[in-house]
Amino acid sequence: MASLSRRRRFAERRKACGYNQEAFAGAVGVDRSTVQRWESGEYGPQPWQRPKIIKVLDLAAGELDELLAPDALNAAYSPVAWTSNGHCETEDEIEALELARRVAASDVGSETLRRLEEAFDDLAMAYPVSPPQELMERVRKHSAYISHLMDARMTLAEQRRLFIVGGWFQLFGATLHIDLSQEQAATARLRTAATLAQHAEHREIEAWCLETEAWRVLTDGDYSRAVELSQAAQALAPAGSSVAIQATAQEGRSRARLGEKATYAVLDRVQRMASSLVPRKGTEHHYQYDPGKLLSYTATTLAWLGDPAAEAYAREVIARLAPADDIRKWPRRVASANIDLALALLGGDRLDEACDAAQKAMLSGRVVPSNHWRALEVVKAVEARQLPEASDLREAYQGLTSAE
Repeated sequence: MASLSRRRRFAERRKACGYNQEAFAGAVGVDRSTVQRWESGEYGPQPWQRPKIIKVLDLAAGELDELLAPDALNAAYSPVAWTSNGHCETEDEIEALELARRVAASDVGSETLRRLEEAFDDLAMAYPVSPPQELMERVRKHSAYISHLMDARMTLAEQRRLFIVGGWFQLFGATLHIDLSQEQAATARLRTAATLAQHAEHREIEAWCLETEAWRVLTDGDYSRAVELSQAAQALAPAGSSVAIQATAQEGRSRARLGEKATYAVLDRVQRMASSLVPRKGTEHHYQYDPGKLLSYTATTLAWLGDPAAEAYAREVIARLAPADDIRKWPRRVASANIDLALALLGGDRLDEACDAAQKAMLSGRVVPSNHWRALEVVKAVEARQLPEASDLREAYQGLTSAE
């Protein structure tokens, strides 16, 4: 059966144009093994490779599809067996073969999908230390390419993988838009991510969409709605997944803003869930919960509650993640931890240290627009106490916001 899938007409055209396999591979920019696979029928050229092939072989667009058809569809079968109703039995066989070929036919391929999945992981791991504007450009390019692939031939399994990786890119793009205070774009990408996730029946991405929206409404000051969305994300999230933990932590932060004592019970739940989590993609992957996130979320939650214990958690985040005295190399978590530390120190009347921590956070360049409100809380608290450092902090804050 393997011989029926060969594409001898494609190979003959290559030879007629004066190319051996190696020369043809060089002309279209692929490896010789790729050409061998095309001609054996193992898989077909990718969509972006077809225009080059058409040019090199001097073809019309439709002619390439004909040359890539398996030999079984062009062969003359003899002798011919006819059924009693005049139908050719060989035609039945070819019909079945063509159906099988169409099911397996793909212009996408597992290698393309694997590289897209790796590209997403790379971006998610770059998130803590990269400006959102930089990452946004890369997300746009990958999303456009995924959109282009949606029109290509692919298997059902490949289609599901494409929907899933497309959903991840849209979700990540929405997060970046929120960081940049681009509300309409964030809404559009979240809706697209949720749609792709629903088509692929991928509950994890759906849950992340709800958790991301919970963070957005929390930053807008709608704390009760943030609790509702966090709980909806938990209900949808696969058991034991990172999004289940993150959504629970988001509920804790939202309850802290409401000043609820129930916050402590939520923090306990987060710690129990996180203790059994096995990291899969690296400790700095945005969609992989890890011990560092647990510390950061606890520091923020306790700082918002006015609990002095926030100081110890914030200092531990800084000690673990901050490069030696170079604020420009801080991960985003360190800037947030310094804001948490400042709030905790203000509550303990350690004013000089509080102002120093807040100023470092604002000068680091790691406080994204969606977190400016947190820095402003510290500035206003210092101004309310009429401290001499207030003018310097206000200046640092204005420099932060003018850099948007």
